[in-house]
Amino acid sequence: MRKIRKVAVLGAGTMGAAIAAHCANAGLEVELLDIAPGEGEDKDAVVKAGFERMKQARPPALMSQRVAERIRLGNFEEDFGRIADADWVVEAIVERLEPKRELMARVERTAREDAIISSNTSGIPLRRIAEGRGEGFRRRFLGTHFFNPPRYLKLLELIPTGDTDPEVVRRMRDFGERVLGKGAVVAKDTPNFIGNRLGSFAGMQSVSYALENGYGIEEVDAITGPLIGHPKTATFRLNDTVGLDIAVGVAENLYEAVPEDESREEFRPHPKLKEMIRRNLLGNKTGAGFYKRVREDGRTVFYVLDLETFEHRPPENPRIPIVEEAQRQGDLASRLRFLVSKADEDRHARYVRDTLLPYLAYASRRVPEISDTLEDVDHAMEWGFGHEAGPFRTWDMLGVAETAELMRSMGLEVAPWVEEMLEAGGESFYRREDGRELVYSPLRKEYAPVREDPLVISLERLREEGRELARNDSASLLDLGDGVLCLEFHSRGNSIDRGVIEMGFRALRELEREEVVGLVVGNEGHNFCVGANLVEIAQAVQNGGVGQVGESVDALHRLLMGFRFSEKPVVAAPRGQTLGGGLEICLHAARVVAAAESYMGLVEAGVGLIPAGGGTKEMVRRTVSRALRQAPDSPPLPFLQKAFETIATARVSGSALEARELGFLDEDDPVVMNADHLLYHAKDEVLDLADSYSPPEGGNDVYAAGVQARAALLMAVRSMQWGRYATEYDGVIAGHLARVMTGGELSMPQWVPEEHILRLEKEAFLALLGNRKTHERIEAMLKTGKPLRN
Repeated sequence: MRKIRKVAVLGAGTMGAAIAAHCANAGLEVELLDIAPGEGEDKDAVVKAGFERMKQARPPALMSQRVAERIRLGNFEEDFGRIADADWVVEAIVERLEPKRELMARVERTAREDAIISSNTSGIPLRRIAEGRGEGFRRRFLGTHFFNPPRYLKLLELIPTGDTDPEVVRRMRDFGERVLGKGAVVAKDTPNFIGNRLGSFAGMQSVSYALENGYGIEEVDAITGPLIGHPKTATFRLNDTVGLDIAVGVAENLYEAVPEDESREEFRPHPKLKEMIRRNLLGNKTGAGFYKRVREDGRTVFYVLDLETFEHRPPENPRIPIVEEAQRQGDLASRLRFLVSKADEDRHARYVRDTLLPYLAYASRRVPEISDTLEDVDHAMEWGFGHEAGPFRTWDMLGVAETAELMRSMGLEVAPWVEEMLEAGGESFYRREDGRELVYSPLRKEYAPVREDPLVISLERLREEGRELARNDSASLLDLGDGVLCLEFHSRGNSIDRGVIEMGFRALRELEREEVVGLVVGNEGHNFCVGANLVEIAQAVQNGGVGQVGESVDALHRLLMGFRFSEKPVVAAPRGQTLGGGLEICLHAARVVAAAESYMGLVEAGVGLIPAGGGTKEMVRRTVSRALRQAPDSPPLPFLQKAFETIATARVSGSALEARELGFLDEDDPVVMNADHLLYHAKDEVLDLADSYSPPEGGNDVYAAGVQARAALLMAVRSMQWGRYATEYDGVIAGHLARVMTGGELSMPQWVPEEHILRLEKEAFLALLGNRKTHERIEAMLKTGKPLRN
């Protein structure tokens, strides 16, 4: 079978168009086809409508609008023959068996004999879709169930039938993980597979328990979010996000599909949910559900549904003491153990126990029905629902034996294989042995190695192996092997503080060792780096230590210029939020290997400052200077304006692809779809560069356009102020920014050394830091997390 480069997506509905978008994000060529309408001359009207809806989707399905150029539209009547060129054909049409079977008959006649065929169905048995097809078709047919929205949710469930060639499953798992950036699990061909089977049980059971026992909507969401390792959407907000009609529809379909399930009654939606659907209170998509967004005194407030009157009322924001107590316990395992231990004396802790333990017990009873492995079940809930830990890892945190005993005392049935494991001396579902993680196999009744992805580098494991070379409270230096080091941030928010800078200089010294070939700057956090530590800056200003801040700016300049002119390559590996100083680190690296979901921006204007770690200098050098080197007679102002507006408006990219369009990444900087593979690819990039690496020469390599260009920039700012798009203080910040970007008081355009712009950056930064309005912006950001427009 050849490499998958071209995909044909059949069906341009919500999921089909979004799958097509994500395949295009990954660089694949995509055919998106749908039915021809019964009326009208435009045979592509249906597919065009789906395509346009996808392009307008929020959050965006496309990582860049340019990506849409990789998607070619067509219809089943005129263009079906195009699928003959596809390496993978994925069906995503209406969820009805007969139309799917009819479409698969056409696919069998048209697709290449070695093309992989799949269905994105979420509820129809795959074996029934493949009935009537030839053996060759059935061997390369499986389910590929994406979670919505496909770009953002990591889970991809692969569902082979009894006829699917195991090599096809292996190949699709590899493709899903390496090309599409997914976390792939193998599920059984059972109703709703793994994620929606367990997720629907947990969702309906937890809502019904709340409604039947007098728990309020706000109460439940306060205790079922990050406190217990779940996303901020918690319980009721999650239903608003998904759509109550969809959540209830999945549960009702499951109820009908699993007559043998001993817990199927838990799938029955509570009558109040049915009444909400009748009243069109479906959540975000109808403007109101359990919550309703209301503008009040110029701010957004979320009113809460009264489940007696079905009217929305102002929020009460109840204070729940057990939440504060639990948070003080530390990590997730400690918080969960504390809450379960307090369940008999605290009603909120009791809610956690009485909804969590039935879910864990139910998960045990569904294995091996829905999956052969505990790790795939755990990953399905972690990757599909954003849980910090799946059911079996959660059970391990609570203690398997004592939790099983508690379940029995509550009348909950524990799966026989769990009892067998405990009787045989197994104390946990997962354990470490000889440096490897093992997981219990209910089928083999023994522990087996957890499947490992060879492209994942675990910094925590390196630490366990004694390969952490240095550490302070904010950062570490680790040995990745093969002469490559890693500078890891673990400060609050991975922000840049004194400890990070100190460890950065240690990394530069280590680069001088002969056996070291290069450095990766990266970590495994959700965010690479959110910028400078604002608390540290604010405290210094309050204590009259502006001079101390100036010394920190000098130190950051020395560090980042050290990275830029290092004799050995420094590769940055950003992911998630890469803001302010975090982006400045990337701009000074020899190469950036970025996760596709990297949100990059120089956002200092939002706190009343300008970039002062070399970011302003780098944007001029990359955007203006590079253009003038290539075409010396070009007018510099258009390039200068682009860079100026990007910084002045604190633009943040929606992806690594957009970051490239904004000038934060070069064309040579690779983009990695799977963030878990980022450190591996960054290390590989260091090794590729190391053999023939030579640092940049430096010298007068920044084009300073002078005071005349500065005047033009400021005129554009005044126009924005006149139109009330910018405040008076925005103009003050922009004035400092324009002065730096054009070289200060230079009367004529000229080439200047990087140090000249760095000096101006520091002057502007400290001047703004002395302004009361900047203090107000910093205080607002620290208090609310949002920029203040004063």
